[in-house]
Amino acid sequence: MHSYDYGLILAFFALVLLPAPWLGGFYYKVMEGQRTWLTPVLGPVERFCYRISGVEPEREQSWQKYTLALLSFNLAGFVLLFLILLFQDHLLLNPQNIPGMEWTQAFNTAVSFITNTNWQSYSGEASLSYFSQMAGLTVQNFVSAATGLAVLVALCRGIGRRSAQTLGNFWVDMTRATLYGLLPLCLLLALFLVWQGVPQTFAHYIDALTLQGQDQVIPLGPAASQIAIKQLGTNGGGFFGVNSAHPMENPSAWSNLFEVASLILIPAALVFTFGHYVKDLRQSRAIIACMLALFLMGGATSLWSEYQPNPTLANTAVEQTAPLEGKESRFGTTATVLWSVTTTAASNGSVNGMHDSLSPLSGMVSLINMMVGEVIFGGVGAGLYGMLLNVLIAVFLAGLMIGRTPEYLGKKLQAREVQLLVLTLMVMPVAVLLLSALAASLPGPAAAISNPGPHGFSQLLYAYTSAGANNGSAFAGFGANTAFHNLMLGLGMLIGRFGYILPVLALAGGLALKKAAPVGQNSFPTHGPLFVALLIMTILLVGGLTFLPTLALGPIAEHLSMGF
Repeated sequence: MHSYDYGLILAFFALVLLPAPWLGGFYYKVMEGQRTWLTPVLGPVERFCYRISGVEPEREQSWQKYTLALLSFNLAGFVLLFLILLFQDHLLLNPQNIPGMEWTQAFNTAVSFITNTNWQSYSGEASLSYFSQMAGLTVQNFVSAATGLAVLVALCRGIGRRSAQTLGNFWVDMTRATLYGLLPLCLLLALFLVWQGVPQTFAHYIDALTLQGQDQVIPLGPAASQIAIKQLGTNGGGFFGVNSAHPMENPSAWSNLFEVASLILIPAALVFTFGHYVKDLRQSRAIIACMLALFLMGGATSLWSEYQPNPTLANTAVEQTAPLEGKESRFGTTATVLWSVTTTAASNGSVNGMHDSLSPLSGMVSLINMMVGEVIFGGVGAGLYGMLLNVLIAVFLAGLMIGRTPEYLGKKLQAREVQLLVLTLMVMPVAVLLLSALAASLPGPAAAISNPGPHGFSQLLYAYTSAGANNGSAFAGFGANTAFHNLMLGLGMLIGRFGYILPVLALAGGLALKKAAPVGQNSFPTHGPLFVALLIMTILLVGGLTFLPTLALGPIAEHLSMGF
């Protein structure tokens, strides 16, 4: 590693962590309707939205009504996006005359974008019109991220409120999350990307002649606006087929730095938003410490692995050289590794290199980041409510060990809460293990694997893990665009998204009803180093017990076969 690599890592953490406390406080004020510096500008817009939609912002909802509103909104978004993709050849802004999508791929893509997964089994510039990219995908990039933020806020209110019947208003939370929480940051990032050279245009594709005398079509489009929200909204999904390895999505070292930092900017800030809701920022510091510890463990392992020479190339001219295949050659190995770790620690599928070319250990780090539920920062809202589920599980285990009724911030966890927590533990095994086992056991779907042996199994396992974790990244080489995989991966995305959201909202409703007992000397503290260590062990043990056998068949077996 060179000085540039260390500078990149330091700049990345500075861009993520320094604004996080301030931005977290801002999100708390926004979601609770308090006045901020944006209120004079966006307040009239917010009130206009309520007026034309008939929403009464002062009327709060029970957790059941909140859930019903969320499900109906997401169902409507799915239907609209599905129809746009099917009939894009009959709609506006299609200068390349791109035909409509095949229905199973349209189903997969519509599910992918409403679940904040943004898995793509197609190449954007070859398969989607400008209208589909803007009115379809970009819109869902905003509202799927806002949905995750709304669910998190509902859970925060459930933990923070006392003897309350309501969790807020879903329509108000969605409006504020989109209008104040996402739009201003996306506007700033999009303008920055345009300055760096990312296109934002409705012009036709350009026919060019290369230096070698070959004809080339250079795709254009309104890319900067979609790239900004795909990163800040932890969506992923490339405007162009090769994602952020494309020079028009990621044209410079500056764009690379700001794009990778934006992947976890909002998730890191929301940790401090939670501290404001429970009136105890020590809880935020404990959670951010756990996230950083897990991130650094995975990042260090991946960096070490990618800088090791491949032993299978011994006695060759490149035996002492770290492998560069699949890396982003413009920015170096460290930039690719930092992106691969960040994008899988977040619920974001964007990539600037080829994960299929990662070393087995680096590929395993990416898998583990997703298998633990993407709680190492995770998606907008989704990462933190997933982490809070692990916090409650750790509290429950601590209660078992000391022989006390488990409680968190003065609220006791009783049978109903524990049952809901156990239900969430089943989400990833069903979405990943069950569906990938089905795909691997059938000869037709298994033909999508392009490599033999453990690496081929890793390709399939990665695809279904990415779907179940609502991540969206992929090992290149897996032929996912078949009817079977489009439907099964779509099912995995739905399970991975709503299998968590529904129990989380039910849990929030139950906790809101409870009275809070004073935290005394005998209460287990949830803000110190001991609890951080327990939380880390809980996350790793639950993930390890669930997925270690499958990892042994894939990346672990591949690593051992290389002769290390």
